[in-house]
Amino acid sequence: MSDQTPAADDRYELEVLFTDGLPELEEGHGYRGTVAARAAGISYRQLDYWARTQLVEPTVREAAGSGSQRLYGFRDILVLKLVKRLLDTGISLQQIRVAVDQLRAAGITDLAQTTLMSDGASVYLCTSDDEVIDLVSRGQGVFGIAVGKVWREVESSLVDLESTAADPQDELAARRATKAS
Repeated sequence: MSDQTPAADDRYELEVLFTDGLPELEEGHGYRGTVAARAAGISYRQLDYWARTQLVEPTVREAAGSGSQRLYGFRDILVLKLVKRLLDTGISLQQIRVAVDQLRAAGITDLAQTTLMSDGASVYLCTSDDEVIDLVSRGQGVFGIAVGKVWREVESSLVDLESTAADPQDELAARRATKAS
């Protein structure tokens, strides 16, 4: 193997995440809040609250005052959808904050191979099949969320949203174009 071969973790960099017709994002470009919220299956109000309370903040661009737009990257939308799934299962927002902090602290680059498990009170981050089996064998795992499956759902949602909008970066322009026709 040559020294030029990228590390396995490099394939999960932002540029490579966008496959199956999704545009590669240039630096400073991302998905507006309305697109991110729709792709994650949450309301814009939830998205705004989670950003203001620093649960899930946009990594491409923060809002910088009135009239500015937050821009979310693919990973941000993935985490938004995971938070929604955890809320839907009855996990408290406090425990979800702990889980999101664990994801950040772990610096996991291979999210597709990660499973979030819960016993209904706490959320556990499992990065291998052995960890999942160990957790279940101790009777702690009540349910699990395979991050790879959610990853594919987010990709699919973004492709669908991209095909219905003139420009996935600018939903407002798409609405204006639809209104004008």
